[in-house]
Amino acid sequence: MAMAKPKGGRPAKQIDQAEFEKLCALQCTENEICSWFECCPDTLGKWCRKNYRMGFSDIFSIKREKGRISLRRAQYQLAEKSAAMAIFLGKQYLGQKDGDAGRAIVNVGKNDGEDGNIVIYLPDDGRNGQPGPPAGVTPNAEDSAPAGATA
Repeated sequence: MAMAKPKGGRPAKQIDQAEFEKLCALQCTENEICSWFECCPDTLGKWCRKNYRMGFSDIFSIKREKGRISLRRAQYQLAEKSAAMAIFLGKQYLGQKDGDAGRAIVNVGKNDGEDGNIVIYLPDDGRNGQPGPPAGVTPNAEDSAPAGATA
């Protein structure tokens, strides 16, 4: 009876696919994932090519999207309770920025060489409910005249 020829090299490193995908969803870096599985980046790359038929960076960019969805869901839930998170999400997704509160710019079209923009100052823009433009803005003469007075 012939003896089986012994295999050479080290035994293959066992990497759990479900665990790998969870680590990608948590946005772990390649080095962190390698540390978790106690392997080197080359071994992880070969494992990715064998199991997914693509390199680590390609599969990571696909699998991390699940983590982004979870993070976005958590942020929206937190925004219901936290004004700071609601402001942050407004800035990120709605284009809002600091200094927009209490002021609205309305474009009414160009009139006789004017730029066509009217600035409307809304209450509660940091002036403690006082009417009028913020400090440093001079109103027009007709805006500051008392009611019933003629200029």
